[in-house]
Amino acid sequence: MDPLEVGKYLIDGEDLEERFETSGGPGGQHANRSATAVVLRFDVEASSLPDEAKDLIAARLGPVVQVTATDSRSQAKNRRIARERMAATLSGALVVRRKRKKTKPTRASKEKRRRDKQARSETKRHRRRPADD
Repeated sequence: MDPLEVGKYLIDGEDLEERFETSGGPGGQHANRSATAVVLRFDVEASSLPDEAKDLIAARLGPVVQVTATDSRSQAKNRRIARERMAATLSGALVVRRKRKKTKPTRASKEKRRRDKQARSETKRHRRRPADD
């Protein structure tokens, strides 16, 4: 199998396990007898990726990543779709997210919040029954 390009990494074809199944669903005899659905499986720990990439993927997606493609009646199209999905899934897991930087609320935001609370309070006050004096 051809290697799969994921971000700046290249995954060997031997690291991907490809299985074909019947897709089921509507389609009559063709769907019931043709193994056109593709299940692509990637074992993160057994792969040839660097350790930091393995850690990121395993932490976000688990030790084994699996995608399925049953979109087309063609096995070749489903293979291409499954490979694209696997590349997109792994690329998304390799993105390093920046930590959120804590900020204090601005004076304007505090005043707006106070005004909104005041308006909500006024609205609710008008809904109440008039007080008996």
